[in-house]
Amino acid sequence: MTTPFAAPKGIPEYTPPDSAAFAHVRDTLVGAAGRAGYGLLELPVFEDTGLYARGVGESTDVVSKEMYTFADRGERSVTLRPEGTAGVVRSVIEHGLDRAGLPVKLYYAGPFFRYERPQAGRYRQLQQVGIEAIGVDDPALDAEVIAVADEGFRALGLRGYRLELTSLGDEESRPAYRTLLTDFLSRLDLDEATRERARVNPLRVLDDKRPEVRALTADAPLLLHHLSAAAKDHHDAVKAHLDDLGVAYVENPRMVRGLDYYTKTTFEFVHDGLGAQSGIGGGGRYDGLMATLGGQPLSGVGFGIGVDRTLLACRAEGVSPWSEARVEVFGVPLGDAAKSRLVVLAGALRRAGVRVDVSYGGRGLKGAMKSADRSGARYALVLGDRDLEAGTVGVKDLVSGEQRPVALDAVVDELVSLLGG
Repeated sequence: MTTPFAAPKGIPEYTPPDSAAFAHVRDTLVGAAGRAGYGLLELPVFEDTGLYARGVGESTDVVSKEMYTFADRGERSVTLRPEGTAGVVRSVIEHGLDRAGLPVKLYYAGPFFRYERPQAGRYRQLQQVGIEAIGVDDPALDAEVIAVADEGFRALGLRGYRLELTSLGDEESRPAYRTLLTDFLSRLDLDEATRERARVNPLRVLDDKRPEVRALTADAPLLLHHLSAAAKDHHDAVKAHLDDLGVAYVENPRMVRGLDYYTKTTFEFVHDGLGAQSGIGGGGRYDGLMATLGGQPLSGVGFGIGVDRTLLACRAEGVSPWSEARVEVFGVPLGDAAKSRLVVLAGALRRAGVRVDVSYGGRGLKGAMKSADRSGARYALVLGDRDLEAGTVGVKDLVSGEQRPVALDAVVDELVSLLGG
């Protein structure tokens, strides 16, 4: 017997009925972006490797350890996309989207790829919804981006998360702070790997989760306390707009994002019901990325939300605002003539916007009704030879069990009405 294949390790698959939950979470997050005027950008699944090396940062774990990189048949180095922002900025530059009015407001959704040790909430193929607003440096826009994510979570019914917020400074404050932090770290008894990390990007040492390193850096200077006047004004304005929007937050001055392009506003949504992988989404401002990738020196701000982790958060809270029903109506034919008529009725119902399935394969009444129950349908259409002669079809409420005859030429309108269409 041939051994069956299995999905690659670390990649979640969503099959019915669980896939209904995944689709609802993704579509709800996308819906929040659409209501704020963000348009769809369908990104390539792989890009030139140099895009991420230059845009994300060669010293980051994402680029140095986690990317799926390979040579294609033309010996070009390409990488499965590990994140969305660099690809969005590349697309904006390539297609001149920044020359048709600013800000450029885009959203994307789909799979991203990182070679990580698989565990709950950390996958090698992760699903994200993200938005980017490019071309305007306005604290109100930063607040809008954050509020869109917050609205998406709330629309799902989530309440047990918190928004952590900080500022990573600007071109004026960052160099002086780096010198200050580097001097502080140089006096600590760090292991060689951590000392090298401090040399390449000292901010990353503050993000080290090991208790011994956190104890050593407990008194480290924090960038939030060493902002330039302009960066502080920007940060204060973002907080004021969030207050006006009713979006609650806590300041986390030790926050360090895993991508090098972030400046000024930086944020993360955290859900403690997920254990170690508590981040369900985050983002921030990236004022230098556009120029780094060869475009105009325009600012940008955005987020990426993990659909997989958001779904886990819903389950942790016992929130399930989705229906696992595949269809609303299920046709149960008793005989070939009835099946032919139900196939036509199913087509008419679908054109009216109703989700319909039919029992195929000549199954008996008992087996067909079991299929109707499994489908999650609210109503079954039961049709036999006697019904055809009478010009009626039995409409059965699968919740109450009540069944009544309805004229065949009126049943489409009847079901549309019953289903609230």
